[in-house]
Amino acid sequence: MNYLSAELVSKAFNDKWLFRDISLGISKGEKFAMVGNNGVGKSTLLKILTGELKSDTGNVVTRDGIRVGILTQQPQVDNQKLVKDILFDSTNKVAAAVREYEDCIHHPEVSAQRMQDALEKMEEYNAWDYDAQVQEVTTKLDVPDLDRKFGELSGGQKKRIFLAQLLLASPDLIIMDEPTNHLDLSAIEWLEEYLSAPNITLIMVTHDRYFLDNVANEIIELDRGKLFRYKGNYAYFLEKKSDREEMLKTEVSKARLLLKKELEWMRKQPRARGTKAKYRIEAYYELEKVASQDLRKDRLELDIKESRQGGKILEVEHIKKKFGNQVVIEDFSCVFKKFDRIGVVGKNGIGKSTFLNIITQKSKPDSGLVMPGATTKFGYFTQDSMTLNPGNRIIEEVKEIAEFITLSDGSQLSASKFLENFLFPPEKQYTFIDKLSGGEKKRLQLLKLLVMSPNFLVLDEPTNDFDIDTLNVLEDFLEKFGGCLLLVSHDRYFMDHLVDQLFIFEGDGKIRKFNGNYTYYRDTLKGEHSEDEDDEEEVAVASAVVKEMPAGKKKVSIKEKKEYEQLEKEIQQLEAEKSFVTEKLNSGETSHQQLLEWSQKVKSLTEQVEKKTARWLELSEVV
Repeated sequence: MNYLSAELVSKAFNDKWLFRDISLGISKGEKFAMVGNNGVGKSTLLKILTGELKSDTGNVVTRDGIRVGILTQQPQVDNQKLVKDILFDSTNKVAAAVREYEDCIHHPEVSAQRMQDALEKMEEYNAWDYDAQVQEVTTKLDVPDLDRKFGELSGGQKKRIFLAQLLLASPDLIIMDEPTNHLDLSAIEWLEEYLSAPNITLIMVTHDRYFLDNVANEIIELDRGKLFRYKGNYAYFLEKKSDREEMLKTEVSKARLLLKKELEWMRKQPRARGTKAKYRIEAYYELEKVASQDLRKDRLELDIKESRQGGKILEVEHIKKKFGNQVVIEDFSCVFKKFDRIGVVGKNGIGKSTFLNIITQKSKPDSGLVMPGATTKFGYFTQDSMTLNPGNRIIEEVKEIAEFITLSDGSQLSASKFLENFLFPPEKQYTFIDKLSGGEKKRLQLLKLLVMSPNFLVLDEPTNDFDIDTLNVLEDFLEKFGGCLLLVSHDRYFMDHLVDQLFIFEGDGKIRKFNGNYTYYRDTLKGEHSEDEDDEEEVAVASAVVKEMPAGKKKVSIKEKKEYEQLEKEIQQLEAEKSFVTEKLNSGETSHQQLLEWSQKVKSLTEQVEKKTARWLELSEVV
């Protein structure tokens, strides 16, 4: 059964087409994840599908009787409205009965008669199942007190209320824009399971790659004004997208060569053009359209010189922190070492951001010591954009720090050229900061942080408002980053690829250390791995799961030292042989059988190099 159809939909802003002649249909049980770079029009297309925005061409048709639920990034509601008034629609009799019942439960002083009437209404509408659903959704999404005013809530709390409202309405078709933003990891995992149910029909925009893989059964990509569909997971999407882009390059290249020939033909005998073959003239204009496609892709470039880091990085001794009666940190100590890659996990509001503020000395603990090394230079990426001056232009914001920026190879770039690397072209650099989108402000924050050449990065939810391509670039940069990394993120894919140790906030001020990434930690909780009986605080992780940095050098044996030196020579010899065989293979000047043998030889040499390099790296930590 088809729920929604969009036919030949187009939209332009400021005389520039975002997309043209897009068609899309979604049927019962289908789950689409929409991806694409920031600014390509994903949110605009969602607004057109929901009727919030009118398209310039085409039309959108929703099947009669289908109820559509919408979650946008910035819903608008009267600040005086109570949470319960948002969650429960008074026109829905079942919801109204549940609302009255919940109100009586949360206010024990109500009269016995009112309580009796509420119970009778619950029985009349058989609303007990709905009440159980309300309890599950509000608990799992950590919805605040139902009697609080909307205007008193944080941005994250508001987002969770609207998500709860959407799920409780049980729409036939759900349309969501970045549903995982502002949710903690446990809430994301619950939502993932909820939306995976076969009766849910869904279109969502998300950059959370695990969420995308586990929920969606089809990926739709908006790129250069066109929509492309992929039936498969994220890995399949990357493979097919790469194939599509290579085919497009080939097609455009051939079209440009042929266009030169056709252009000469079009220019000949202009007076007799009316006698020329009409089909060939039309074909020329089609060819011109293909050949004129701009294949350049804007890509974020992250390159910065790191400050030198000494032996002492950061020591934290017996820090404590509480707000009123709430204990946030209870006697935590840690010695941070070079190359530490630490993730911080825990529920929203449990104290993760407070912990980061104390570590970076933005705020002080109630007791205990925070002692950074003399050469430690923090780079702190926060969740808000308060570090940006809204009255500044982009170029002014950067020049306040430096006119020239030094890169990792020692070369220097002007502030303007460096901004171009961060996808701020010259014509954009004089825009006032308060006119920027959320994603652009995040990029500018990241730029300002890197300009300072930090050697200890502290990142608090850096993945919000970034598209997947930008996240991939950021991941690559952080993997190569030579300093320490302390990371808070609800993006499990991002976390798994970057950290090998966790600080787990368990509540009541307790922070547990765990050796391993987030997925390994979740598997441990599920009983798929067993904890070390001799150490209740830490779990030893197999080297195949994470690469663990050495706590300290052990004494090296003579045998290990000889093996280490011998491996260096063997790896060099194998690399040289591999290079020689690869060169012969690439020449192609021999028989098919010989080429096959050389190909197998290269594969064998590659495996040997990888095996010996792994052992060499293992020994290099102690030699």
